Amino acid sequence: MRQTCGEAVLDDPSQLSLLEARASDAAFQQQFRAVKYHNKIALARLIGERLNVPVDPAALFDVQIKRIHEYKRQLLNIIEAVALYQAIRDEPQRDWVPRVKIFAGKAAASYRYAKLIIKLINDVAEIVNNDPVVAGRLKIVFLADYNVSLAEIIIPAADISEQISTAGMEASGTGNMKLALNGALTIGTLDGANIEIRDHVGAENIAIFGMEADGRGGAAQTRSGRDRRDPALAAAFARHQRDRQRRVLARRSRPVRIDRACAALSRPLHGQRGFRFLLRGQRGIDARWQVVPAWTRASILNVARMAWFSSDRTIREYAEEIWNVPVNGTPLPALREPAAQRGTR
Repeated sequence: MRQTCGEAVLDDPSQLSLLEARASDAAFQQQFRAVKYHNKIALARLIGERLNVPVDPAALFDVQIKRIHEYKRQLLNIIEAVALYQAIRDEPQRDWVPRVKIFAGKAAASYRYAKLIIKLINDVAEIVNNDPVVAGRLKIVFLADYNVSLAEIIIPAADISEQISTAGMEASGTGNMKLALNGALTIGTLDGANIEIRDHVGAENIAIFGMEADGRGGAAQTRSGRDRRDPALAAAFARHQRDRQRRVLARRSRPVRIDRACAALSRPLHGQRGFRFLLRGQRGIDARWQVVPAWTRASILNVARMAWFSSDRTIREYAEEIWNVPVNGTPLPALREPAAQRGTR
């Protein structure tokens, strides 16, 4: 990064835009992939040490790191993983894109349902990670005790940034900015800062799916009854219940029973038709991942076009438009106490 943009990039994020001219350069793409692979090795090592789960750094690292909450839809994400697992088991001979789904995040101590979602993620992981039929083509991990130190390892290693909160519920989001700045392609709803990220990195370099906040459909929207249970979602849960090899999952996760989770995801707040659209979006990601130069170019452009989100730009705008104070290195006048306070001394 410093070799391409110069040392000034450490103090001036706008210099990241210099990467754009190199986005299609094969030699630079190879260097970029080497850095990402190095970061993925570090995360794979941490996962192995903490969870004793071997993961392949060459696989697609699919990351959702958020506070655990129903509207942030970790439940939707893990059920999409269940559907993918079932598909791999049905057609193990297919050339599946190897994927590692990585979850992390805090939950409020009193938020019982969030804890049950964490438990379900870990139970699904136990089944998937030990199934020889899948043979490492899908791994699922939940990294506990999420903090800044852990984020510093996960974020630079991410290939996909899951930003799938129910449209209209995400106030803004900053984790998505950090992930995009580190070259992760966002898959998400048109909500919060995802809207601004799309506008800056380009609609072709982000994967938007599902409903908009006002109820209108995005690119993947279809005409169907709003309150009906998604048949694809119901089918995934039904398969999960019937399979004897996963009875232990149903037993251990009784408070988050499959049918109840299906009903929860069918409600407007928790999922509605998001499941079908997420399935479609994720299989589109698989197709894009296999075209390495195009994927790398999109990843580089995410980095190159994220400078607008820097705190430097934000503070400069506040200074110029709200505080009406000098910027660009011009010294500020000495601050003085209000006269009323000076008179009391």
